[in-house]
Amino acid sequence: MNDRAYIHEFIDIRGTHRANYMQHMAANWSPGAQVDREQLLFGMWAVLGSTGPWPQVCNIWEEPGLDGLARSFSNETVGAGLQDPKLERWWNKAAEFRHGGFDRIVLPAPWMPTITESLDAGVRAEVFAHEIIRTAPGTSPAMLEAAGAMARAAYEPFGWKLVGAWTTALRDDDEAILLWALKDWQSWAEAEKAQRTDKTLLAWRSKARETATDWNRILLAAAQLCPFKTGRQPTTDDQTDWED
Repeated sequence: MNDRAYIHEFIDIRGTHRANYMQHMAANWSPGAQVDREQLLFGMWAVLGSTGPWPQVCNIWEEPGLDGLARSFSNETVGAGLQDPKLERWWNKAAEFRHGGFDRIVLPAPWMPTITESLDAGVRAEVFAHEIIRTAPGTSPAMLEAAGAMARAAYEPFGWKLVGAWTTALRDDDEAILLWALKDWQSWAEAEKAQRTDKTLLAWRSKARETATDWNRILLAAAQLCPFKTGRQPTTDDQTDWED
């Protein structure tokens, strides 16, 4: 049973600094956060601009439950600026590459694998589909159960693997997020073409529409240090010299 909590982030990038930001975040933040916060990088991706906002990055961090996240928040919100003073130089450098974003705290379906479990199972991918499904209040957990029971099997023949399934915390159980690892870009095209003709996809979409009020899918490309691409967490060997 997955008892973790997750931070889901959409980060707005300054100009052409998307690669700089992803390197700075994965290589210069994650190794230390693994030690200080027990935080793992679940994934990091560039949003494909033709399908969503640009330039934008999506990060997902795996935390040691809500209790672990609370400890992290208590350590982070210190000092005059409500940011950990020892991270001031890191934050200042990050500000050169980003100018804002939108975060969610999300909680996994009990059957969803952790990032370690996915990597140990040999899951690797560079192309992903990301879905946000708004639902009637109180129904997002049921949406995840339906996704586990129906959507996984419906998309599997197209080379899609459901690696993430969350409800958004701090809401009225009215938002679900699904993350799919795809075989390649063509596997997205094949599934997209089949949305209105394939019986299993039609059955899943019909079931989801019982409670869904909005459904948005975007495509993501894995960052160079995304664990789903490398098969591991970033380490200090990946770090770059950024403190000059």
